[in-house]
Amino acid sequence: VQLVESGGGLVQAGGSLRLSCAASERTFSSYAMGWFRQAPGKEREFVAGISRSGSNTYYGDSVKGRLTISRDNAANTVYLQMNSLKPEDTAVYYCAASVSTPSGGSWYWSPTYEYWGQGTQVTVSS
Repeated sequence: VQLVESGGGLVQAGGSLRLSCAASERTFSSYAMGWFRQAPGKEREFVAGISRSGSNTYYGDSVKGRLTISRDNAANTVYLQMNSLKPEDTAVYYCAASVSTPSGGSWYWSPTYEYWGQGTQVTVSS
């Protein structure tokens, strides 16, 4: 599956952005999806995950309450609504797809996901 992110950009602290990730396959609903981010000089970090149906969601501790993951299987798209953005949210954001549904802590582990997008830059100014 090919994944293409969009929606990144420059925003002031406290602002909002909505990232989208469009998948190329009509079997999109068979993939668990995740969002990760990587800031310069830092390791890739789990941001959010969502089950195939969208009924279960998972978040990294640093974004809980501010970011929301959702999906539209009819549109083959997963979203990341980002509110109350902080300068420390600055990073390249990647969406990722997993053929199997992760269990427990494997949601947070990047090797769980077989397919990755090219990333979209989010910059939050103070």
